[in-house]
Amino acid sequence: MTDVEAAVADAHRRRWALVLASTARVAGDLDLAEECVQEAYAAALTGWARDGIPDNPAAWLTTTARRRAMDAVRRERVFRSKLPLLIEPEPEEPADEDDMNGPEDAVPDERLRLVFMCCHPALAQEAQLALTLRLVCGVSTGDIARAFLVPETTMAARLTRAKKKISVARIPYRVPGAAALPDRLRGVLGVIHLLFTTGYTALSGASLMRTDLMDQALHLARMLRELMPDEREVWGLLALLLVTDARRAARVDSRGRLLRLEEQDRSRWDRTAIAEAHELIVGGLRGGQPGRYVLQAAIASLYAEAPAYDRTDWPQIVTLYDELLKLWPSPVVALNRTVALARVCGPARALAEVEELEKDTRLAGYQYLPAIKADLLRELGRTEEASAAYRKALELTTNEAEREFLTGRLAELR
Repeated sequence: MTDVEAAVADAHRRRWALVLASTARVAGDLDLAEECVQEAYAAALTGWARDGIPDNPAAWLTTTARRRAMDAVRRERVFRSKLPLLIEPEPEEPADEDDMNGPEDAVPDERLRLVFMCCHPALAQEAQLALTLRLVCGVSTGDIARAFLVPETTMAARLTRAKKKISVARIPYRVPGAAALPDRLRGVLGVIHLLFTTGYTALSGASLMRTDLMDQALHLARMLRELMPDEREVWGLLALLLVTDARRAARVDSRGRLLRLEEQDRSRWDRTAIAEAHELIVGGLRGGQPGRYVLQAAIASLYAEAPAYDRTDWPQIVTLYDELLKLWPSPVVALNRTVALARVCGPARALAEVEELEKDTRLAGYQYLPAIKADLLRELGRTEEASAAYRKALELTTNEAEREFLTGRLAELR
């Protein structure tokens, strides 16, 4: 890769969302904005090779994309003014009154504006999540399809429909008024969490993590807390991200090999982040019935605060998972619970629950189910069955660091 190609790739990873968000305000249409941003990145490959890499690549890309968007908008206006008799205007739906209230600059961060727009109640939650991954993260449609366990063509159609709905419904590109914020909070929390997890374990590629996405998610969570300081679930999300991110430096060894929790050097964990998360969790638990993110953060905190892996408070983790399942009956939560259950009640009990979860079609393409099953079978000495489960997990895994880890586990059995 040349220096220019490397600079463009780095700008795509780190600045895609900012460039797109700024362009969307000019274009007034997500499809047009995305097209103009893609053209700007393509132009950078030749322009930077000719003129040199600019001091501020993001500013260059934003200016180029916005100019293209303005040109396209002008052409559209001219076209409509020249052919008024040939075009019968479509009836326009009135804009949501809540969207028109409140100062446009209530949130200075362009990315958070884009998240709020993607989380409009007119869109289904899955569409909100997928659209945010595509627009805010710049994640490929193929990777998003893998995240949602659907074919790429299906996901492409869903994204197209979501963007079309935003255009037809005239959803404005701005943070909604205060009265509308609670209606979008659940979606905003979900997409920020998904953004973080997409970076915490990359959907594809050689590296285990995409730290740029993790950093974006943490930034958005902090800004959301400034915007909605009294929402306990916002505290919970920020705490969950902080306590999980605190292990970042210890998750891989010097050559990028994945390290299990029990293998990690706990002295490398960010104790300042863990302490900050602890304060947020305590505050979230004091205010009454905790929500989903507060409970998830409390579980992650118990892992992080244990002085050693074998001294983790496994019974308390199982109890918290039981409470979380009442609030959020997700098969993924039930699967994660089996890891702690194996430490409390033994691998046989946990395996029985994993085998029950195999009947849930929602987990049919979820690679962590056969991976957890393989570990439990291995503990029980059922080597051949464990090998088969590891092979199944390998078939479903696209991240190279995870594939290398699973291959090593399989080789150990042989």
